[in-house]
Amino acid sequence: MPDHVVRRLVQLYTGLVLYGVSSALLVRSGLGLEPWNVLHQGLAERTGLSIGEVLILVGAAVLLLWIPLRQRPGLGTVSNVFVIGLAMDGSLALVPDAHDYALRVPMLVAGVVLNGAATGLYIAARFGPGPRDGLMTGLHRRTGRSIRLIRTGVEVAVVATGFLLGGTVGVGTLLYAVSIGPLAQYFLRVFAVPTAPERSTVVATGTPRGAILRR
Repeated sequence: MPDHVVRRLVQLYTGLVLYGVSSALLVRSGLGLEPWNVLHQGLAERTGLSIGEVLILVGAAVLLLWIPLRQRPGLGTVSNVFVIGLAMDGSLALVPDAHDYALRVPMLVAGVVLNGAATGLYIAARFGPGPRDGLMTGLHRRTGRSIRLIRTGVEVAVVATGFLLGGTVGVGTLLYAVSIGPLAQYFLRVFAVPTAPERSTVVATGTPRGAILRR
């Protein structure tokens, strides 16, 4: 296997695992979750499933929506569905709740920054977008609406639904919303993988233009 492919695989799975860890830190901080995890937590509260299990089920359901949108999943897409949920549940089992703001605030900030780094890692690996991001780009192509407008509409609906179900919305949700874009763009440059030589086997397609992963 070529070295550049090995590097991309390591980046992909490191990024996915760290994404799950970062999401667990946000949960334990108790100060607010990223938009999709507000929904996942709310559903977990109602169903009795773990938040990681709900994340996997919702990711699989979103992936089914790719079919009418004619989106093609990559290795990263399928891995995203399972690895983040498993890593999140594993991290939650190890990281206790923080009850003091002296711990909660640093945990929140660490979770947001680590999330940005994890996003940069696995997007830069170029093994395909996550299920939710592919949904956004697919809707963009089918409707002609801007990705920003579609993402905003979907995430507002996701947060509102999750909040009504019992998900945690707070200052962390706002901090995540305003900082994840710049953080992800920065780490995308840091972890950019050189393009494979022309004669090398390309394992997966690139990331859809304009997509920034946010759960």
